[in-house]
Amino acid sequence: MFSFILDFKANINKARLKDESFSYLFDEDKSGEYIVFDTETTGLNPKKDDILSIGAVKIKDNKILTSKTFEIFVKHRGEISSKSIEIHKIRPIDLENAKELHVAIKEFLEFIGSRPLIGYYLEFDVAMINKYIKPMLGITLPNKMIEVSEIYFDKTIELIPQGNIDLSFDTILRKCEVPDMGAHNAVNDAIMTAMIYLKLTKGK
Repeated sequence: MFSFILDFKANINKARLKDESFSYLFDEDKSGEYIVFDTETTGLNPKKDDILSIGAVKIKDNKILTSKTFEIFVKHRGEISSKSIEIHKIRPIDLENAKELHVAIKEFLEFIGSRPLIGYYLEFDVAMINKYIKPMLGITLPNKMIEVSEIYFDKTIELIPQGNIDLSFDTILRKCEVPDMGAHNAVNDAIMTAMIYLKLTKGK
């Protein structure tokens, strides 16, 4: 019954597609690849904030394909708060050669295709992408979603069923013994998330 509902929703989503050149997003994925992605934004509210950059990396056969990373900066004509600059280090001057929004989103969609998406706090990043593709294409991302914090929670709750589990990124990074790459940007965060995913699913 649940799979029927998912299929029904997927068919409705596909029927809303305004541009058939993007129908590949609904194709069955046969690449065997996963996409880990992250966004850097002006804030944490998808309704009013904007994407400044998108970073992504591919995983295949339990290996991170660092030669196949994706990074794009998006033009932003509004203010960028000092607080957000402190977090992601993206200043207005860094966006001088950034791409127009519709170009950046198109290139991102071409990179991910119909591959499954992996992320930390993925719901937020997907909401940010959907904010743009819904008016552009009439759809939301149809890709399968995998949340690393959920995998971490499921594995940890077995060991401390009555305990409070810290799901912060830094804690998961440390507990999974993944090296902190330092610079907080979309690509580095995507690569670290990919390493966490492989650590958590090793042997599956």
